[in-house]
Amino acid sequence: MRQPLGEEKVFKDPVHNYIHVQDELIWALINTPEFQRLRRIRQLGTTFLTFHGAEHSRFSHSLGVYEITRRIISQFERSGYTDWPKEERMVALCAALLHDLGHGPFSHSIEEAFEMNHEDWTCKILLGDTEVNRLLKQISEHFPEKVAAVIQKDYDKPIVVNLVSSPLDADRMDYLLRDAYFTGVNYGTIDIDRILRMLRPFHGRVVVKESGMHAVEDYLMARYQMYWQVYFHPVTRSSEILLRQIFRRAKELWASGYSFKTMLDPLPGLFTRELTVSEYLQLDEALIQTVFMKWQNEEDAVLKDLCERFMNRNLYKYVEIKQSDSESFEEIRQAFEAAGLNPLYDLEIDSPADLPYDVFRPEDGLTTNQILLLDRQEGLKEISEVSDIVRSISGIHRGRYQLYYPQDKLQNVKDKLPAGVRTFFDN
Repeated sequence: MRQPLGEEKVFKDPVHNYIHVQDELIWALINTPEFQRLRRIRQLGTTFLTFHGAEHSRFSHSLGVYEITRRIISQFERSGYTDWPKEERMVALCAALLHDLGHGPFSHSIEEAFEMNHEDWTCKILLGDTEVNRLLKQISEHFPEKVAAVIQKDYDKPIVVNLVSSPLDADRMDYLLRDAYFTGVNYGTIDIDRILRMLRPFHGRVVVKESGMHAVEDYLMARYQMYWQVYFHPVTRSSEILLRQIFRRAKELWASGYSFKTMLDPLPGLFTRELTVSEYLQLDEALIQTVFMKWQNEEDAVLKDLCERFMNRNLYKYVEIKQSDSESFEEIRQAFEAAGLNPLYDLEIDSPADLPYDVFRPEDGLTTNQILLLDRQEGLKEISEVSDIVRSISGIHRGRYQLYYPQDKLQNVKDKLPAGVRTFFDN
């Protein structure tokens, strides 16, 4: 049952102008310790080392996703669309607000280093002994499970999942606009007002009115450009590599019984993958950066060097190599080792890949991975069937191969490298 606030609350927001909170439950969820923790998690991880303005948080992004979802639902309800199940309003709003609750410090980098999944942790927080769980249960005993099912994409009302997780969802629309704003680039600017006006609930899912196709094309192109110009920027990839290497080295040292000068809880549980929900909620970027600062004084030379590089932005340099050259990686690795470098930490090949849009395949049938256009006769067409632009960016796109290395260390041993290996690093 909806419990409206006595007086609407608003957050001033640089992207959406105002974020409107009209329900007691939403206001209470925002003020829980679990949601306030997202203020201490950057939205773009280490991207602030490339684009200095990218200091915005998962907190502000989550509010933005909530606001876009609220606007979509309000439009559906004002227009009287019968295909929108009104009783699902609060499930959708809670899922939108809480969808990133389980993100850890530096988000995707820590997930890769410790084989975690933020959606799994989001569900553990929703269903565990938390303030969020207690508030959700005020709606009904099983309401937390409903919200978790939306996050896990297996809720029995796919239209609710569409709003929060689909190729054209509130999550993507907010992060494109917000990330473009804070990084200072123009790639992510989209006509969100036009897109939202063109959305329709239809036969259990969210579709787009056919006349809105060009706004959606622009949105997909913006996403494509943001991935290759911002999210996969080679300098950001360098900082992510350093971050993963720090975590990998720390795990190795912990497993070997190394005596750290500084070790803060709950990091031991992170290393052994034995964290409780309350311990996981202690993890934020302030704690991780404090530990990195202290680890600059560790006895282990590898961990010390990696932390100094990360904290002082002395990142690895990179050279672009052809895919065929990647076969020479073993030769380069052996040369580095012979010259006294540590190829496990001083050398890494990176080649990012993205799936801008998953095209319709007749043999697979329509799935939630496609954007559907609704024509005047209430027929549905998958957007890549009628859009040359969407077809041109569909399918998996792989970036250039980059070879990352510490330039200062390489300069000290360059004369020891075979001439054929030196040519990779001469430019």
